[in-house]
Amino acid sequence: MANDVTPQTNLHICITCGHPDEPRPGLTLHDLVASLMTEDEPFTLRAVKCLARCGEGCSLAVTAPGKWGYLLSRLTPDLAADILTYARAYAAHETGALLPSRRPESLRHNVVVGRIPAMETAP
Repeated sequence: MANDVTPQTNLHICITCGHPDEPRPGLTLHDLVASLMTEDEPFTLRAVKCLARCGEGCSLAVTAPGKWGYLLSRLTPDLAADILTYARAYAAHETGALLPSRRPESLRHNVVVGRIPAMETAP
């Protein structure tokens, strides 16, 4: 891969969280993020079924080849714009490891619940 080519970043938003008889907050969050996106976003938005964070509010995962992946929970649909800002910053960052000070204020504490090494990372 050439140095000027950015690896494909994926923003996965769980659309199954919530009670089956009520509007799904994860689906609402996904749809709000989609409605705020521009045509030239540096990531692809993907709806996924169950990120195994049931009971922790909306959840998302952000991943890219060669970068750490992150799992965020305790999200709400009103954070859609901040999630876009986070996904853009993640896509632009060499390793994806954004310090809290580089995240939107609403995503600085108590939302990152895990990170996953890049598949290419050796032990």
